[in-house]
Amino acid sequence: MKLFFTIVALALLGGGVEAQTPGIVHPRIGQTTTNADSTLTIKLITRFQKFNDNEVTTLDRDINSPKSANIHPSGKKFYINSLEGCKTVAYDMQTLRKLAVIEHHFTEADSALFSTPSGLFPFRHYTERLNTFDGKPVEGTFSHGGRYFWVPFYRRTFDLNAQEPSAMAIIDTEKDSTVLVMETGPLPKMVCKSHDDRYMVVSHWGDNTVGLIDIQSDNPREWKYLKYFTIDKKLDLNFSLTVPVDRDNGDGWLLRGTVFTPDDHYLLVGCMGNAGGIAVIDMHEQRYLGRMQGMRANVRHLIIRDGWLYLSINRTGHVQRIRLDRFLDAAVKMKNHLGTVSGWEECQVGKGARTIEATSDGRYIFAACNNDSKLCVVDTRTMKMVASVDVDSYPVGLDISSDGSRVITTSQGRNNRGGNAVDVFEVVRK
Repeated sequence: MKLFFTIVALALLGGGVEAQTPGIVHPRIGQTTTNADSTLTIKLITRFQKFNDNEVTTLDRDINSPKSANIHPSGKKFYINSLEGCKTVAYDMQTLRKLAVIEHHFTEADSALFSTPSGLFPFRHYTERLNTFDGKPVEGTFSHGGRYFWVPFYRRTFDLNAQEPSAMAIIDTEKDSTVLVMETGPLPKMVCKSHDDRYMVVSHWGDNTVGLIDIQSDNPREWKYLKYFTIDKKLDLNFSLTVPVDRDNGDGWLLRGTVFTPDDHYLLVGCMGNAGGIAVIDMHEQRYLGRMQGMRANVRHLIIRDGWLYLSINRTGHVQRIRLDRFLDAAVKMKNHLGTVSGWEECQVGKGARTIEATSDGRYIFAACNNDSKLCVVDTRTMKMVASVDVDSYPVGLDISSDGSRVITTSQGRNNRGGNAVDVFEVVRK
């Protein structure tokens, strides 16, 4: 009887696991938010969704756990990586019409698409039909002036626990079709191009490594892996082939956000694991320098704008920044692969701060805040949050058009709740 009244009391007080989980949010199309001085207005103009069959005007069955959004450099179209749908979907930016669906389904008939293995990423647990799988697309980036779109796969679908080499599709954006598939290390997350168009790097959440690819040629068949960098220690992966393991919260530094400094001298890689900080690689000397700490733990995404290094801190929901030169001055003085730097400025946004992007003039930082189901805006002049707007539950990815007039967010969902939505916002500045 005592237990019964305890349960009732918890229910009335909002206790219990379900009550602690944020409610599912589906904002009304047309919802508008304006900042305090009326210089910034954000309006939800449409969505693409697969959570409600009755909402026929926005229903899009190709949207299945959308992970990331990438606007083409031309500004004419954008791409959505649909993780569980194993698809990349292209849309026209102006008309919002679907242009193409690139399916990441590979059979023996597609063997000609695969590049020659580099030897850097050997298979240990599987030996047959390695190139027969569906790929789960995660992030993406463009190269060669936007001609190619690079899309790494979380895992090959036969690899239950993402412990084997994964792969990455390279899409020809003129034809919206896959022209090459390259190997990657286990569980790739971010893919990032150097400003001088020499290198593409892939950060591997799965084993603490970062792959380095030479992409100087205009011919995709001539692109090749040069090496991989190890962040402290490469993990030895030996999981079950039949029992699922939680690889999203595993061992290691959980490499995530990845960015080149503007001069391409250094590569910075966020470490979401524990107090990992930011890994620093000297690209001129092709060597790993170590990890910088001093920022909050659980670094998720990194961007560099106007001499500032910006971070999203997932766990506490902060955007932090520091002068890039201050960060690098401290980084080159690291000893024993570990250093620290103070002087971070920060702004509390929504909990679960995931992807962040800046407007082209650097005035505003937009943050997709997963736990709070918000799109939050930080004014970089004051490092204060000046606006927030509801987003379909559990946003993870976002991108901003070069003219700043559109922001696109992806809501992946959590524990089979929420998500399955892409929101398109119109932004007006005065």
